[in-house]
Amino acid sequence: MTKLSVNINKVATIRNSRGGNIPDVVRIAQDCELFGAQGITVHPRPDERHIRYGDVYEIKSLIKTELNIEGYPSQRFVELVTDVRPAQVTLVPDAPDALTSNRGWDVAANLDKLTGLIELFRSKGIRTSIFVETNPENITCAAKTGTDRIELYTGPYAENYAKDREAAIAPFVEAAKLAGELGLGLNAGHDLSLLNLAWFISQIPSTDEVSIGHALISDALYYGLEKTISMYNNCLNQT
Repeated sequence: MTKLSVNINKVATIRNSRGGNIPDVVRIAQDCELFGAQGITVHPRPDERHIRYGDVYEIKSLIKTELNIEGYPSQRFVELVTDVRPAQVTLVPDAPDALTSNRGWDVAANLDKLTGLIELFRSKGIRTSIFVETNPENITCAAKTGTDRIELYTGPYAENYAKDREAAIAPFVEAAKLAGELGLGLNAGHDLSLLNLAWFISQIPSTDEVSIGHALISDALYYGLEKTISMYNNCLNQT
């Protein structure tokens, strides 16, 4: 079964907009796993505009499911990951001022850098994933780094789903096939939602994990967190 990892950044954004500790990000992480999520994702950015570095330590100490820390590998980020030792680290090429992740790595151009990071994280017992688009060269290069998995940036899929879902999924099917041939695990994330998730998984059942934040937290405003997580898990179990 494809695992659901809930990205709780948006919860932290609401908290930070008012100050104080409402909503309680750590409790939300615990509730997500209580309600059926198989993982929690956090993406601490340099300005800590949502998840704070201190949050990461507290979340790791209290949750029982997998923690996935994603982000750009600055020195501070690398130190955080090696100290916290989450189940998984996902490396993304975000600039410090990026609003959200909107592209994958040019792995060929960053091969030495990424290889060194992968070696470091794996030496600490941390599963590794590199955020990439569907370009075959990048996926092939990702395998050369020694990473355990890749995470496919699904923004283009979500954008084109309503126009033509067959065309939208096609490059992702090919990318997933190549990843499997190269021995890479497969994650997916960005703009996956109740609208498009079930089709994605039905076409790529080899997906190990999806990381979903913005859409899921937004849906929870209408349906409640427990029901929303159940709805997303149902999407993953329709194959």
